Amino acid sequence: MLAKPSVLPLRPASAHQSFIDALEQLYRERTLIAYKAGQTISLQQGALLVVCRGIVQLSTIQPDGCETLLGLAGPSTPIGLPLTIINPYWATALTDVDVLPLAMAEIEASPVLMAGLGHNLVGRLQQTEAWLAISGKRLVVDRLHHLLVLLAQELGQVEPSGVRIPVRLTHHQLATAIGTTRVTVTRLLKDFKTQGWLKTHHRYFIVNWEQLNIASTSESSLF
Repeated sequence: MLAKPSVLPLRPASAHQSFIDALEQLYRERTLIAYKAGQTISLQQGALLVVCRGIVQLSTIQPDGCETLLGLAGPSTPIGLPLTIINPYWATALTDVDVLPLAMAEIEASPVLMAGLGHNLVGRLQQTEAWLAISGKRLVVDRLHHLLVLLAQELGQVEPSGVRIPVRLTHHQLATAIGTTRVTVTRLLKDFKTQGWLKTHHRYFIVNWEQLNIASTSESSLF
């Protein structure tokens, strides 16, 4: 989560403390499973994985062979087959990733783990609904714009010039996420850079603060 600006919703620092303490105890007792960027993460029935470091891409494939990007999971986020009815469904490490496996039976026996995971699942639900709202926008330019802003809000890292999205997403991946072509995404990204609110540095996208403020104000006015 971002530390700035105030228009972005922030979770209280104490909200996850018991969950974090429980996970740290498990860290000491178990070996985390590490994946290099680009590797497929093994998912098992009856178990969740908590992302401890890095960012994971969740995907499926359509009957015509087109891959669909379903979401991104960052630190403290649970992922796994028990959380989906999509088939096929897989997870890929977008960066170097460490995950902590938790059997469902173990989670159900621990009120602390149940509460902590439930809190983080709310974040997954919010992201899913935000992606659905984006997919419902009629104009491709609006879909791409709002996707980049959402990724900056969800995963962004603060820099002097704005908020850096800390994964190198290809034009093809962005096109897959919003249901358009790579050529269209390339053209729109050039337009965004010309408008001045989007920059790239070492293939990372950087969204300026003003754009995040505008997006947050616009969304809050809908309710």
